Amino acid sequence: MEKFVVYILYSEKFDRTYTGFTSNLVERFKSHNELGTKGYTINFRPWTVIHVEFFKEKKDAMKREKFLKTGQGRLFIKSLIK
Repeated sequence: MEKFVVYILYSEKFDRTYTGFTSNLVERFKSHNELGTKGYTINFRPWTVIHVEFFKEKKDAMKREKFLKTGQGRLFIKSLIK
C-alpha cells in the first residue's frame, strides 16, 4: 500500500510551481489553498495539483522530491505545464 505522495502544485495566476511530499494529499492540499497562514504557498493561491507520484517508502518519496527540485527536475515540471 502506497503511503507517501510527491506532488506538484501550479499557480496559474502567478505562473509558479511548488513541489512537496506528504502522507495525506487531501489535507496537505487544503492547507496550501485554505488553512495555511504562513509559508511560501500562501502568497500564490489558488493552487492546482498538476502531478502526483505514489511511494511505499518515505525515503523514496523524499529522494524523488529532491530530484524534482534540481535543474533536470524543473525541466520535467515545465514540460507538464506546457
